[in-house]
Amino acid sequence: MSNQKLTRRERSEQAAQQARTAPVPPASNNSATPEERRHFKFGWWSLFVFVCLGITLEMMLAFRVGWYMDVDNDTRRLMLRLGHAHGTLLSLVNIAFATTLTRVTLSATNRLWASRFLTAATLLIPGGFILGGLQIHNADPGLGIILLPAGAVLLLFGLYNTARHTSR
Repeated sequence: MSNQKLTRRERSEQAAQQARTAPVPPASNNSATPEERRHFKFGWWSLFVFVCLGITLEMMLAFRVGWYMDVDNDTRRLMLRLGHAHGTLLSLVNIAFATTLTRVTLSATNRLWASRFLTAATLLIPGGFILGGLQIHNADPGLGIILLPAGAVLLLFGLYNTARHTSR
């Protein structure tokens, strides 16, 4: 190492290089509301679960598992794929909701209700498809499918509650 003093330009370039390579600290969670933290965590964990379900379905397809692949199980395949797809999408909606909460003017009560509606919809909609596909009756889904309309209504309430409070 040289004892020669760096010029102002060299020090500036060195500082700029350090700023480019330094890790960015995560944003402080102290300012996040409980709903933001909950939906961010819930969204990522549910995304993990539904992607694992999708991988499992692909493996059953690849290994030609009879329970999943037999000709009389078209309804089962459809219901399980719909559960995976809706669960994945609603997981992303929860992550988007968590990041949107800083940009909407929801009162504490409306924020709480929108949060509950979206969480329930994320459980009920894919849950209805999956439960409906686990036990099928001829070409009809099982009784678990009755969760789907309730989840759809809750999703609409949650989305409407959030959308009407977005700023321009």
